[in-house]
Amino acid sequence: MTLRRVYFNRVWGMSIGYGTFVSMSAKLDLSNPAGIIIGEDTTIAFGAAILSHDPSGATQMTRIGSHCFIGAHSIVLAGVTIGDHCIVSAGSVVVGDVAPNTWVSGNPARLQEAGISTWRRGARIWFA
Repeated sequence: MTLRRVYFNRVWGMSIGYGTFVSMSAKLDLSNPAGIIIGEDTTIAFGAAILSHDPSGATQMTRIGSHCFIGAHSIVLAGVTIGDHCIVSAGSVVVGDVAPNTWVSGNPARLQEAGISTWRRGARIWFA
């Protein structure tokens, strides 16, 4: 159990699953902390931003599944749902929902590959 996860869960009221790693430089939206839900064994890399409100100030739920990897300097906009076992490449801007077991990248994030498998903290499983 990481101290940072406990801090976000107890002090800010976010829902961050067991085994999840959030980088010290990742930005989680504190204007609507209860709107951020992150599953178990997920990695949020350095510089990533997870938003839970839009420019008009309306709050929305942003969900990231279990066993996901959110790459460095990625942005996940408010109201987005990222399914379990997903990979978001570095620098991607996620503007819409991401289906489970997929890899997305780009601005806006587009499907690169479907049917992938990930393990703890979003590490991809390669089968021969």
